Amino acid sequence: MKSFYLTDAGKVRDHNEDSVLIVHNNNGDTLMAIADGMGGHSAGEVASSIAITHLAKEFNENFYNMTKMDAVNFLRNSVNEINDSIFRHEKTHPESKGMGTTLVTAIITKDYILFGNIGDSSGFVMKDGKLHKVTYDHTLVNLLVSAGELTKEEAKDHPKKNVLMKALGANDPIDIDIFDCMDIKEIDSILLASDGLTNMLDEEQIEKVLLSEGDIEDKVIKLIRKANNRGGTDNISVAYLIKEEGEE
Repeated sequence: MKSFYLTDAGKVRDHNEDSVLIVHNNNGDTLMAIADGMGGHSAGEVASSIAITHLAKEFNENFYNMTKMDAVNFLRNSVNEINDSIFRHEKTHPESKGMGTTLVTAIITKDYILFGNIGDSSGFVMKDGKLHKVTYDHTLVNLLVSAGELTKEEAKDHPKKNVLMKALGANDPIDIDIFDCMDIKEIDSILLASDGLTNMLDEEQIEKVLLSEGDIEDKVIKLIRKANNRGGTDNISVAYLIKEEGEE
């Protein structure tokens, strides 16, 4: 497998509150994660950094030969610990009141793939040349769409489309949505993205870039460039993993 990740401040924001990483442990397992911080005045990047740093440390130190159920518990426990850390930081740093972060993550082992999500960062898989969204956005408009009060078309340009219903540092207790995906043999690639990408490019446009010529780095850079060309109104983060030719 080959992977690459990149984050960009975008064209409007003067600083980047996203944190992103891909790590591989000694067992050949992979963790991908993006956290999109909120709170401004450096608080957002603190929250996203707490989330990503904690998750990476736990993965490197404790994630070995876990069953799928163990991995689900690993994600749930990690998220609770991250949430506690963010609330503790808030108490000792009054200037960071209101800080929080989204989190989307994928764990890839030879036996299973799990996605986890809180907020509106997104996880996708590419299968048979088609991009499929795996995660569900915890936004007000998505809730209204699910309830039949808004159409998907109306939701796209709704003035409250970025209002989050769930985020780390905003809800206590917190629970992460877990998505049990197909195994690595059945898919071609995995993409994680912050809403700075998905608000600027629709799935068809993202899919077109991922299917275009070029190596993995070129495609990630191209996605970020296209999002910036369309306005770049938010920080943009992308983590991308592909199965190399001949890999089972």
